[in-house]
Amino acid sequence: MLDGPEAATLQRSHGEAKVAIAMRGGRAALSGLYQRGSAKAFLPLGGGAPAEVVFLNTSGGLTGGDSLRFSLTVAPDLTLTATTQTAERAYAASSGQARVEVALEVAQAGRLDWLPQETILFENSHLHRKTTITLATDASCLMAETLVLGRHAMGETLSAARLIDQRQILRSGRPVWSDTLALGPGALADGNLPALLGAARCYAVIAFVTQGAEDAASALRPLLANPDCDTALSAWNGRLILRLAAPALWPLKQQMARLLSQLRGRPLPRVWQMNGDIA
Repeated sequence: MLDGPEAATLQRSHGEAKVAIAMRGGRAALSGLYQRGSAKAFLPLGGGAPAEVVFLNTSGGLTGGDSLRFSLTVAPDLTLTATTQTAERAYAASSGQARVEVALEVAQAGRLDWLPQETILFENSHLHRKTTITLATDASCLMAETLVLGRHAMGETLSAARLIDQRQILRSGRPVWSDTLALGPGALADGNLPALLGAARCYAVIAFVTQGAEDAASALRPLLANPDCDTALSAWNGRLILRLAAPALWPLKQQMARLLSQLRGRPLPRVWQMNGDIA
């Protein structure tokens, strides 16, 4: 490991990927694509019009001084899914913080399902992420984000990681849901308290914002009871929020798959590779 003046000269990773999807002849079509640095975007066609955008950070992870930005614009009357090709990793940072910005925009009568794969925090990582979804008056979105505290296969327990994770959904420029998770050494030291994450080492939030979102709660409630994953649900005024916590990632992802499949009415993105039984 480099120390001293040499460390300051290490190259940092920066990337930006912007995608715009329009409607042409009644079908979805790519109308804009910009890629720079470590950020890439793919559109698996499957023999038809693009129904999914997959973002990727080719640097393999983030550390202090790195920056990453993903942007997506969804046309009116279009339903689209966006995800990430693999888990994002926040590595130890010798100085500075890694910054991630996600900006998603959905036009009139459109719907976006933003379903990135999990983010894994390493010991001594320092990550600041902001996700903003902007909806037109009658647009809708389904968002799910997952956080893993430490590398479980290596028995890692976090004590010095830092995270600020901001999420907000706007409709016609006005906030309809906002949520911020802040973690640092103090919170991690008290992590076993019920008011924090308790014994959980994996956490997820699902937000469904659409007219009548609260009507979906009745179909979800039978799915909430799970001995391996704590799940809580709130629903009101066109918003449905689910929070999940588990001691390990696989039971958390299985529970997320059940809930998201119910809300979507279709399978999860193929890159999630949920090959296990989710019944």
